[in-house]
Amino acid sequence: MIRETAGESALELAAKRLERALSALEQRLSGRPASGLQGGDLFDHGPEPAGLAAELVRVRTRERELEAAGAEASAALGRAIQEIRAALGASAAGG
Repeated sequence: MIRETAGESALELAAKRLERALSALEQRLSGRPASGLQGGDLFDHGPEPAGLAAELVRVRTRERELEAAGAEASAALGRAIQEIRAALGASAAGG
């Protein structure tokens, strides 16, 4: 299991996992062996290709949802920072 590091968000880690899975899938489809896989092929024990395609769609949809939620949170945080700065500026000017 990949653990979150100080500099990486859960979204970044999920994107990296997705990127590795896509790379392995592309290598599999092109007939090349997937690099970095130990103990067998990633797809030897997994779901059928149709299941992988459905999972890929689900993961990409979830990725878009997480990106949108992150953008909304970032915007809300930006607004909160502006309000705090305005409040601090008003109290400094008034006091």
